[in-house]
Amino acid sequence: MNRKCPPILITLLLLSSNPFFAQNSLKGKLVNEASEPVAFANVILLNSQDSTSVYKGVISEDNGEFSFKEVPSDKYLLKVSFVGYEEYLREISVNSDKKLKKIILKEAASNLDEVTIKTRKPNIRRSIDRITFDVENSTLSSGNSWDILRQTPGVIINQGQLQVRNAGVSVYINDRKVQLTANELQNLLQSYSAENISSVEVITNPPARYEAEGGAILNINTTSAISPGYKGSIEGAYTQGIVPKYLLGTSHYWKGEKLNVFANYTFSPRKEIKRDDSYINFNTVNIWDTDFERITNSQAHNANIIFDYDLDAYNKLSFSSNLLFSPDKTFDNSLETNNVTMYYIPTYSFLTNSGVTTDDSNVALDLSYIHSFENGGTISAGAHYTKFNQERDQMVETNYFSGNGEMVNNITFNTEAIQDINIFTAQIDLSTSLGATAFKSGLKLSSIDSESGIDFFNAESLEELYDNLSDEFHYDENVYALYASATRDWEQWSAKLGLRGEYTDLLGMSFSTDELNSQEYFELFPTAYLQYRASDKHSFTLDYSRRIERPRYESLNPFRYFLNENDFNAGNPNLRAAISNNFNLNYTLMQKYFFDIYYRDNGRSPASLAFQDNQNLTIRRMQANLLESKSYGLDVLHGRSVFGWWYTQLYASLFHEENKFLAVESDNAKVTNEIDAVYTQLYNSFTLSKDGTFSGNLSFTYVSDFISGSYNFDPFSTLNIGFRKTLWNNRAELSLNIHDIFNDTNTRLTSRYLNQDNSFFAREEMRYVRLGFKYNFGNFRLKDNQRSIEAAERDRL
Repeated sequence: MNRKCPPILITLLLLSSNPFFAQNSLKGKLVNEASEPVAFANVILLNSQDSTSVYKGVISEDNGEFSFKEVPSDKYLLKVSFVGYEEYLREISVNSDKKLKKIILKEAASNLDEVTIKTRKPNIRRSIDRITFDVENSTLSSGNSWDILRQTPGVIINQGQLQVRNAGVSVYINDRKVQLTANELQNLLQSYSAENISSVEVITNPPARYEAEGGAILNINTTSAISPGYKGSIEGAYTQGIVPKYLLGTSHYWKGEKLNVFANYTFSPRKEIKRDDSYINFNTVNIWDTDFERITNSQAHNANIIFDYDLDAYNKLSFSSNLLFSPDKTFDNSLETNNVTMYYIPTYSFLTNSGVTTDDSNVALDLSYIHSFENGGTISAGAHYTKFNQERDQMVETNYFSGNGEMVNNITFNTEAIQDINIFTAQIDLSTSLGATAFKSGLKLSSIDSESGIDFFNAESLEELYDNLSDEFHYDENVYALYASATRDWEQWSAKLGLRGEYTDLLGMSFSTDELNSQEYFELFPTAYLQYRASDKHSFTLDYSRRIERPRYESLNPFRYFLNENDFNAGNPNLRAAISNNFNLNYTLMQKYFFDIYYRDNGRSPASLAFQDNQNLTIRRMQANLLESKSYGLDVLHGRSVFGWWYTQLYASLFHEENKFLAVESDNAKVTNEIDAVYTQLYNSFTLSKDGTFSGNLSFTYVSDFISGSYNFDPFSTLNIGFRKTLWNNRAELSLNIHDIFNDTNTRLTSRYLNQDNSFFAREEMRYVRLGFKYNFGNFRLKDNQRSIEAAERDRL
């Protein structure tokens, strides 16, 4: 197969670089509320588009003054921190030599109604292309990273999937895409302490430097320990749902003059119970009413190791690895199905027992290099490799019984399945500036090689229903991408334009059916952002992006996975990529009230659809391209301190969702599934003690309606409460979290149209109580207020 990079990509690369750098100076002065100078405070410049990337850092002088020299023209975040004062964070544009007005630092502790408040509240910031949810050292810093995503404005967790504006998201950590399955991602974030998270960026229209595939991006930025020293921690958590679950973990940081090391390991033995009740109305005399139970046992190991090394003042090298290993994970499934008439008169029943054992391993390796030019700008190169392997064995046995309880038939079969996936990416990025315009460009290669196979044994009774059960499937995909973007700020205006080109070459082959899926195409993906700041209180942003959703190997794989011989999930090798166009208009009032109007045309996006065959009494769930998909809505976000001890944050969305698809079991009739709905999320944090060591949070989420493919969701809501207590001068931490107090998160899903009528109510362990304890040792209070600090340090996973 021809895999040459198109000439247009080379042309874009040559046009995307600029060798000129404009240098400026930046000066300012720090004072307290009594107008006294603040000396020895940390003053740091961070990249505005990547709030974890430190450009330069200095210390304020005895008179409170600070200065930066040779600052390239660009937009930055100015961060000031000092013990005893609230952190100061402000976005600034540097286009020429600039002197700031006096910066007044506020004391961190204040007395309100005889309560001393020291706990930092979460903060929300909007920049030209994203919303940043700043949570470092806040009341959200207890628990795990998955809990923080639950509270991030606009994020919904639906059936274990992260969604923003009712569509799936891509997750990045420190601007590195996480190449994990949904379950693995959840396991990773549940085992990663929230204390390590500084902010979460919600990027609804991602700029050109990010991959064009997928919807919104959640970029998790981790904290950075600037001072030399060692610190470590051990922690444990006990979770009581229907059955208990455990987590044990330890983390270690060490920062030297040049070498920085981070290591983390968690072990989480879990037992989980999921119960469903469902029905399928094939016709008036064949209505299947099913009770399902799945018991899952797993013992997941997760390890992370990161090395950062400063070769010199201008060159940095970083290596990171993430290892997930889950041996002997078992699923014990049991289904009891009763066939009844429309008058609920039982006619026959069948009982299915299914046992599944899997061995999963996922190893991810990253290597990156950054060079900073003396007169500004950077060039970076990075490579990523993921090795995923899964071995799965399944046994299915179904016994059929007549209406009087006599067994009349038995069907048994076994399967053995393997999947071996290799993912490799390489990327080069260049950041430069010319005058007041900042340029970024880059080149990326992504390669996916997947081989999977499934063998059926003792399945003669299935051959009458299905052909070609055993199969081998190979999938090979290469994507060549190049992007260029430019950002420019004026007094009241900011603009950002980007263009990304991607050439895709993929091949999927099913050996049993001889089906070949070969696709080669090139697409351009423009992005545009325009911001107008009418005053300090009012700003407007208009943005647009064009994106793509490619069929992945999991969806193209034609294998069938059975709950019983009449109920299975199947892949679709005929899926095609879908193009979406996304528009967003934002109004921001006083940097406290955010209003977004959005419209998204998703085109022929793939969705999960369920089709029942009323003649053969089977139901299959598969991915298929929709005929049309679109959504639009209004989002409102506001966060504020009601009192010094009470912070509240409200996110509300009024939205319309619409899917059109072919009903393949109804003479290919066109069906429209649409809703008008409301989504609300209310988060509150409280400081409950005078010394600030005892805090709590209360959150509530409500969704009036929701759709996914052909399914409609009933309304659902979630109420959570949590408490955190620090002990022994912050040496230890005790936390208690109660999730889904009223057990209303689980809800019924129904697919009912034309001759289709099926529904299920999945009851997962959403209501639980988690008790956690963490103990810190070493120099666990690493302060950032040293007399001298170094330049940027790679943020750590």
